[in-house]
Amino acid sequence: MFYQKDDGSVWIDLTSDGLDEKIVQRKDGTSVYITQDLGLADEKYKDFPYDESIYVIADEQNYHMKVLKLILQKLGKPYADSIHHLSYGLVELPSGRMKTREGTVVDADDLMDELVNVAAAKTEELGKVSGFSEAELKELYETIALGALKFFLLRVDPKKRMVFNPEESIDFHGFTGPFIQYTHARIKSVLRTETIADTSINTDLLPLEKELVFLLEQFGVTIQQAATEFNPSLLAIYAFNLSKLFNSFYAAHSIRNAESEEKKQLRLKISLLTAKTIAATMKLLGIKVPERM
Repeated sequence: MFYQKDDGSVWIDLTSDGLDEKIVQRKDGTSVYITQDLGLADEKYKDFPYDESIYVIADEQNYHMKVLKLILQKLGKPYADSIHHLSYGLVELPSGRMKTREGTVVDADDLMDELVNVAAAKTEELGKVSGFSEAELKELYETIALGALKFFLLRVDPKKRMVFNPEESIDFHGFTGPFIQYTHARIKSVLRTETIADTSINTDLLPLEKELVFLLEQFGVTIQQAATEFNPSLLAIYAFNLSKLFNSFYAAHSIRNAESEEKKQLRLKISLLTAKTIAATMKLLGIKVPERM
């Protein structure tokens, strides 16, 4: 499996497995990247005997990870089959790929400052910041900005390359984190002014009510699918679809002026469950949802 060349370097031949020959030790006896990763995999398993080890590394390392797993399998390591490479595409700016040599690398602090400024401007455009203290506004803008960034990155299948656009990420009407955050805050605003009775409800569901209840029931299945496929974008899509459907439901069916008290209680309970599910889904994505916006 391993062999030494005349110059003293050590190689492994993987051609029979559809790969190529790979150097594992230089002629001066020093290690290469693959050798270091072999040692790291071993140390990690000793310290944390795992059932599954997920390597979150860009798709540029797809071949490297195939080689790593194959060598570990050939070495008979008990954890070799448990290694999973969560390959993800690169994130680019509207101006193109970030490159150190060309000075197009964006500092994270500068990016966050820009996003906070955009969040502040767009929130103030909505005219819904009255009653907030300066400290509350600062926290709100930071929550929106960070949520926008995380959601914009997580809404795309990890394997796909994407272009991150700060302006597009903070849109209260699109496929964005702020849209979902705003929907959650909207529901909480309604619930603050109404009382939910602790009684059972026996009433027929209208089409949008039924559709919303059905989507709420898909929460557990969506979590399971996202975990199985290592694909958080499924949760992002679910949160967006749930928010979009709730807004359609809210526009079509009055809650405060429902046809009957029983209908009102039904819609309040659907609204409460929707808010809880949105919050739980976004929490899994590492995103906060404000109580007010």
